Amino acid sequence: MTRWLGIALLPNAEHQDAAIRLQREVGGGQTLRPPLSQDGNLPHMTVFQGPFLDSLDTEAALEHVVRAAGMPERADIPSTGIVYQPTGWVFLALRRLPLLEQVQKVALEALSPHLDRSAFDASKDVSLFSDSERESLSRYGYRYTGDAYAPHITLGRAEESVAREMVQSVPGRVDVPETWVFDRFSFYVMGEHGAHAETLLTRALNPL
Repeated sequence: MTRWLGIALLPNAEHQDAAIRLQREVGGGQTLRPPLSQDGNLPHMTVFQGPFLDSLDTEAALEHVVRAAGMPERADIPSTGIVYQPTGWVFLALRRLPLLEQVQKVALEALSPHLDRSAFDASKDVSLFSDSERESLSRYGYRYTGDAYAPHITLGRAEESVAREMVQSVPGRVDVPETWVFDRFSFYVMGEHGAHAETLLTRALNPL
């Protein structure tokens, strides 16, 4: 049976709340989907997600990532602004730091052997993807790996014109925190638009 799962970094409690507020503020009178909440779709920064075979041992995979990533006890990640991403996505973009690249590298080592490649969506419209995003999708079934890796917190998705207008109106309307603090890894079940719909496991970034 194919399971749609992901590994992510979770913001601390303060920045979980900040991301939930930010989604509302960026949306204004419009709705970004899915709605973020502390007891539903958690704000998160995806490291990798996709369809997995039953051969994946989620606990062993997460333990490997924790050990091999060499993260600090907390990661302070600068934001680079609210950005539009085709098609219809609104992201809080985060700086692509070497420590985040290392996390994704070790996650791919642990997870890629267990991908259900038959479940990759070959019908996806990639006309607006970059070359590196197309390559990433073809190789791993996920748009943002390798050269295409783009750390972000997804604020949601809307109609194309609505999403563009939201992002264009952000300057001067929405105050975006300059730095976001992450303190946990999470293994999660994907929901609507790849959301962090259900938490399977969490671990400290660097257990003492």
